[in-house]
Amino acid sequence: MTEPPPVRPMRADARRNYDRLVAVATEAFLEHGANASLDDIAKRAAVGAGTLYRHFPTRQDLVGAVMEQWMQSVLDEAEPLLVADDPAQALDTWLRRLIAHVTVFRGLTAVLLPPEPGRESPGRVLHTTMHDLVARAQESGQIRGDIGMRDLLMLIGGITWACDSGKTVDTDKLVDLIMDGLRVLK
Repeated sequence: MTEPPPVRPMRADARRNYDRLVAVATEAFLEHGANASLDDIAKRAAVGAGTLYRHFPTRQDLVGAVMEQWMQSVLDEAEPLLVADDPAQALDTWLRRLIAHVTVFRGLTAVLLPPEPGRESPGRVLHTTMHDLVARAQESGQIRGDIGMRDLLMLIGGITWACDSGKTVDTDKLVDLIMDGLRVLK
């Protein structure tokens, strides 16, 4: 079996174009949702359409790059929560931050949906982080042990879908309801 050829580092100008395209795409998705014009993104980044498609052959590739950068910022915020003294409060904080982040990018709610069996999801690392937060809260006895990740992800997905629909949604009230349902009654 032969090894794949080594990946060459990106030239400095190509890296600048890539980074600029991701930054402009992030702004465009914030303004216009996931269906923002790719030609407009290239124009706003001051590159040709060929440069955009060389870096991102499909819309999904560009969305993936934006989501990867976004997910890293969300995960950076999650690190201290994974070791917080109050696991239930850490989960509550995570859910509120996650919903706030996801609802910023209209039309990208699907990143939260549970992956289909056997398929990777752009949000896999988010699922792992949420799983760890839920497990800590369950082990501490603060939240019910019978909650499944799929259940929680569907609840969060429902909130973000409602936000995507353009309706006014009181996300804090909905997270309060979720947390009330998760807490162990004493």
